[in-house]
Amino acid sequence: MSIEIPFFLAAFYHCELATASGLGQRYRSSDALLPSTVVRRFALARDVFYRRRDRIKRPRAVGAGEHLQLPQPDPGVHSLHFSEPVLVDTNVLTKLEALVPLAPLHQPHSLAVIRAVRDAMPTLPQIACFDTAFHRTQPAVAQAFALPRRLTDESVRRYGFHGLSYEYIASALPTLEPGLADARVIVAHLGSGASMCAMRGGRSVATTMSFTPLDGLVMGTRCGNLDPGVLLYLMDRHGLDARALEKLLYHESGLLGVSGISSDMRTLLASDEPSAKEAIELFVYRIGRELGSLAAALGGLDALVFTGGIGERSAVVRAQICRQAAWLGLELDGVGNERHGPRLSTPASKVTAWVLPTDEDLIIARHTLQQVTLSARSGGLPTSKSPHC
Repeated sequence: MSIEIPFFLAAFYHCELATASGLGQRYRSSDALLPSTVVRRFALARDVFYRRRDRIKRPRAVGAGEHLQLPQPDPGVHSLHFSEPVLVDTNVLTKLEALVPLAPLHQPHSLAVIRAVRDAMPTLPQIACFDTAFHRTQPAVAQAFALPRRLTDESVRRYGFHGLSYEYIASALPTLEPGLADARVIVAHLGSGASMCAMRGGRSVATTMSFTPLDGLVMGTRCGNLDPGVLLYLMDRHGLDARALEKLLYHESGLLGVSGISSDMRTLLASDEPSAKEAIELFVYRIGRELGSLAAALGGLDALVFTGGIGERSAVVRAQICRQAAWLGLELDGVGNERHGPRLSTPASKVTAWVLPTDEDLIIARHTLQQVTLSARSGGLPTSKSPHC
């Protein structure tokens, strides 16, 4: 069965990123207004069309008030029950809602968008893509905690995040250098949320985030790696309960907590305050530590790739990280770094370094197109209010 899609919308993005970009549009469909409290982003996935012109017509403009009968992509965060994109029905939505405690900064916003679209456009199919799915290729030992097996059997394990970003980077590595497709690569996704991923042959081998997006690197307001004993101390000595700990670790820590000034790296780099410099130093130090750990998981390193807001735009932070990686054989090209790449390393460097802007929207669009095509061939798309897919 063939399918013709005259235009394609992608995607609702994470609320915090949409807010940072100043994107909070109100969208009307058949006089049904999506709640203004839901920050959303509708972006035309032009690349999908331009690269597949033989299968899909060019997108046309979407006018205000049009009734859209298109599949809607939704970037979910945690996918405890799912290893690939899925059509959202009532059962899927129930499972996703149960995962809110594992990703409280992101999952509620993604689910709010799904519910808003379902209420405004109940016949519109929705497709959920997950930030954890890319890491399912990791060996079992890389996903395990040293906890009693009964907890492991409850799926308490390392999941990893930023998978949509890493999936794009893996697909685009050959555009930097053909040999990178099969190389040992560490990707540093550095932004308000930050993580790193070790890849071999474009597949995830290890990553810094784990059961939740709280683990790993120092982030804008998240603490990253923390001795669990600190939590016991805070509970016993300061009487903090789960919600107080959640607020502390997710919203009051990281760059903001250490500096006492801001969660924004640009603000800290411009500041002369000693606490700002300490926050940056800790941010870079933790990345250097994790770089060594991930290189060990790969058995060596061929390339380091920077992406995300800080990774793509901060020459100062990249330079400090690359200096910490000198022991691996990375030699920074200062001129290339100042012009933001794409290549950051010298020709003589044993480990190459690169800047590669990520494109999670394109990955979401590709997955959605694939789901639409498969579903159309198998008999049609159910709606998001269907009880079963």
